[in-house]
Amino acid sequence: MKLVFGFLSLFVICAQQASAAPRVFLFSAKNLEIAHDGLKQGDEALQPALKQLIREADEALKTKPASVMDKPKAAASGDKHDYFSYGPYWWPDPAKPDGLPYIRRDGETNPDSKKNTDSPEFRRTCAAIETLSLAYYFTVREAYASHAATLARVWFLDPATRMNPNLNHAQAIPGINNGRGIGIIEARALASVIDSLELISASPSWTKVDRAAFKTWIGDYYHWLVTSTNGTDEQGELNNHGTWYDVQAAYLALSLDRMDEAKKILTTGLARRLAAQIEPDGSQPRELARTKSFEYSLFNLEALFTCARLADHAGVDWWTFTTADGRSLQAALAYLALYIDTTKAWPKKDLVNPNRNRLLPLFACYLAHRKDPLFQSLFVQYAPAEPTARWHLLWPELRAEKIHPEENR
Repeated sequence: MKLVFGFLSLFVICAQQASAAPRVFLFSAKNLEIAHDGLKQGDEALQPALKQLIREADEALKTKPASVMDKPKAAASGDKHDYFSYGPYWWPDPAKPDGLPYIRRDGETNPDSKKNTDSPEFRRTCAAIETLSLAYYFTVREAYASHAATLARVWFLDPATRMNPNLNHAQAIPGINNGRGIGIIEARALASVIDSLELISASPSWTKVDRAAFKTWIGDYYHWLVTSTNGTDEQGELNNHGTWYDVQAAYLALSLDRMDEAKKILTTGLARRLAAQIEPDGSQPRELARTKSFEYSLFNLEALFTCARLADHAGVDWWTFTTADGRSLQAALAYLALYIDTTKAWPKKDLVNPNRNRLLPLFACYLAHRKDPLFQSLFVQYAPAEPTARWHLLWPELRAEKIHPEENR
């Protein structure tokens, strides 16, 4: 605990060093600055979230640098530098002596799919980079930036350990294929990694050489994403997979300064994703058809909201877009909103009940763009129950104790 408060003191002393607005697209540079300045001025309401972030960053310092070379077997290509994973909902066929080909059990994760593949380590690496980079931004503790840079270099840049910039062999299905477009969803955290590394750009640990090499890797991956067979397949998916594809493609286009391409993706997405996936009553039929219907409805809505935030940078307005029959982000969020009350039963018997507080940052994000009495009242009611949640630092302008209807844009 003494160490935590020591870091808070260090923050007060050093905060000005990291105060420059970062070039980010997934995070909000404005809100990061608000949180940064609020902490500098002693805003007590933000302290619980900062303390929790520091605790998580201290734990992330223990994260061993991981690499695609760590897995015991290579992808079908024979090259260990190629990312490789299995489809999580595929199981051996009990009617076959060798279990092949595997059969699908929607929503039921085969634990063997998480063993000896790249997906768990990639997920941990991305999460650690985000945590460490945010902690560096708010505290300027060099150890955080240093370890985030090390994790990124080992996974993406070092010739001996780097991942090839493709997902040709993601979510393979034994007996059916060696990888498929659906596996691209496993790289959805890449946008967070890129934004996060921007937060440590002032650190000597993430050098100009590193930044240039990483931009080359991003460019190569983007080219693969938009030209490969797997990329084309995933772009054509009509459920959450297609939405998360758009998140990746649009984000990468923005980060590579290809504004026209980003704008095209996000303009097309209004009809291809938002209007096609949301019914006039706000339901998402393709997600409701799943065995984890609440989880997938939230998951796709998070992707739609991410597209909307990216669209802000491309001059495309997803927030006010409404079809003639009422399909909109507001309708989709309203459909789920009242279920933040955990005593309210979800109408389907799902395999899992997700964390319903995931609705809170969606309320905050929507209210930052448009007024809505329902979302405002629910946000004010439920947000104080999560004082340590990271989204307090990411959306500080809409803290529950300060929100007023007339202040919403």
